Amino acid sequence: MSFFKKLKESIASKTESVTKQFKDGLEKSRKGFVEKVTELVTRRKKIDEEFFEELEEILIGADVGVNTVMDLIDELRSEVKKRRIEDAAELQPILSEKLVGLLRGDENNDLKLNPDGITVILFVGVNGVGKTTTIGKLAHHYKQQGKKVIMAAGDTFRAGAIEQLEVWGNRVGVDVIKQQAGSDPAAVMFDAVQAAKQRGADILLCDTAGRLQNKSNLMEELNKIFRVIQREIPGAPHEVLMVLDATTGQNALSQAKLFGEKSGVTGLVLTKLDGTAKGGIVIAIRQELSLPVKLVGLGEKMEDLQKFDSEQFVHGLFAGLIKEEEESEEEQV
Repeated sequence: MSFFKKLKESIASKTESVTKQFKDGLEKSRKGFVEKVTELVTRRKKIDEEFFEELEEILIGADVGVNTVMDLIDELRSEVKKRRIEDAAELQPILSEKLVGLLRGDENNDLKLNPDGITVILFVGVNGVGKTTTIGKLAHHYKQQGKKVIMAAGDTFRAGAIEQLEVWGNRVGVDVIKQQAGSDPAAVMFDAVQAAKQRGADILLCDTAGRLQNKSNLMEELNKIFRVIQREIPGAPHEVLMVLDATTGQNALSQAKLFGEKSGVTGLVLTKLDGTAKGGIVIAIRQELSLPVKLVGLGEKMEDLQKFDSEQFVHGLFAGLIKEEEESEEEQV
C-alpha cells in the first residue's frame, strides 16, 4: 500500500473538521513547499546532482533548517542507491515518509493535567507572538469540555495586555484575575491561585510578560512567579508553554533556544501557521529542540487552536498529492 494511502487511512478515524483545519491552515505551506517539490519532480524526472541541489534549496526555503535538510538529503541519496531509484516521482512518497518520521516525537504531546486539583498552565514568549490569543482560545477549548477556567493577567508590563486578556475573558465567559498595570506579576499569580481555589476552578491559565521595561530581569521575574505558584499548589505549573510565531521562521527557533533553556519550558505552541509558507519550521523545531510541539494555531477562529498531530500535519501538507494519487487510481479502474 502506498505511503499516501496509509496516511489517508490513518487519519480517516480522526474528526473531519480537524482534518479540514489542518488542510486549510497549511495551504500557504503546501503551495510554497510541496508544490515546488512536485514541480521539481515533474520537470527534472531524472535524479542527479542538480536535482538534489534544487530539492535542498526548496527545503531550506521552507525553513526546514539547514542541518535537518543536509541529513535528509543524505538519507534520500542512500535510499536512491539502495532501491535503485531513477525516476524522481518515486522519491516523493519516500520524502513524505521521512518528514513524518522527523515530525513524530517519542514523547506524548498531550497537555499534562493535574489529576487531583487545579491544573496550572503558564505561558511564556516574546511580545507579539499571539500569547494572549492562544490563552483565550485554550480557555474556550476547556470551557467547551465543561471545565471551570480562570485566566491570570500576569503580563503587567505591556500596554494593553491586561485589557486584551479581559476582552478574551468576556468573549469566552471566563473570569480574569488582574491588578493595575505595572504591578508585581507574582502578586497577580498569588491572587489568581487563591481565586482558583476559592471558586473551585479546574484550569488556571497564566499570561506572563514577554519583555520588561524596567531594570529587573525577565528570568528573575519568571522564577518569582514559579516560586509563588509552587508554594500554593505543589507540583505546579503543570505545563510551561512557550508561544512562537511560525511566520518568523528561523527567528522563532532561536527564540525557543534562548528562552527554552532557561525557563523550564515543557512544550511549544506554534501560532499563525496559516499565515506562512514556511511550515517547515515545525520540522526544524522538532529536530533541533528536544521539546514537543503541543499546540498549533491554524487560523483566526476560536476552534483554530489544535493539538499538534504529525500525521494531520503531513496530510495537510501533501493533501494535493494524495488527491492526485486517488484520481489516477480511479482512472485506472
